[in-house]
Amino acid sequence: MEYKSSNQPGCGGCLLIAAVLILLTGGFPALFHLLDFLLLAGLFGFLVIVGGFWAFSYYVKSRISKYEASQTETHNRFVYLMVHILVKIAQADGHFTKAELQTMLNFFQHNLRYNQDQMYWVKQMIKDARHSEHELNDLLGEFRTSFAYEPRLLLLELIYQILYTSGPPSDEELRLARNVASFLQITAYDQRALEAKYMYRGRSQASASGVTSEEGYYATLGLDKSADMAAVKKAYRTLSMQYHPDKVGHLGEEFQRVAEEKMKEINSAYDYFKKKYNNG
Repeated sequence: MEYKSSNQPGCGGCLLIAAVLILLTGGFPALFHLLDFLLLAGLFGFLVIVGGFWAFSYYVKSRISKYEASQTETHNRFVYLMVHILVKIAQADGHFTKAELQTMLNFFQHNLRYNQDQMYWVKQMIKDARHSEHELNDLLGEFRTSFAYEPRLLLLELIYQILYTSGPPSDEELRLARNVASFLQITAYDQRALEAKYMYRGRSQASASGVTSEEGYYATLGLDKSADMAAVKKAYRTLSMQYHPDKVGHLGEEFQRVAEEKMKEINSAYDYFKKKYNNG
């Protein structure tokens, strides 16, 4: 027989005993005073809870409003569309799980280094996006017409980044990312380069010895192992123009930092191949 622990006794019996004692010693008036006190105390507690919730909601909304006012309209629109697109991608299978929500929040907090006010803002947008009736294609269409090629490429970079945050994505998720790239009119070369880079990173995390750093440099530049130095130089020039921080500076500091990190990766890969071919 399975052992079951006993539950702690409640206070209902104690309250009843206290009411009986008050009734015996002070009569009905004393009992009524007790009931009035309990009723007022309960009402006061309820009002305190409601007031506290309202005050916190007001505080959050005021912080969100203050942050939005401090940013450019272009920045706010970029993040708004990005959040809604990411939510629609997560909902593509008909569900939006807690794990997907946490992955998105971790992405903004750790990858984009959002502070508390920015996270309040993102959480509100995610909440709105989950109940939005906008179609993914409509959001992508607006994004495509609102932003130049470099911001569109950056969005795809962020999509792949978040898809790989919690492990290798499914084939369905990869197909969806490719369809997004096509809709945004990202070239096949750029799309394959991004996918190869994050696929390499996924394999690197899964196997510490099965993937070499050289493979990662090739993936960063979107090249295969047969590429020569001429192909390396061409890829480097193209990527340097696409991911130059000045191209996305108008989107906000966080996205400029993403471009800067990308440029560091590109420069590291190019420096590796310069040393390799110069020493060869």
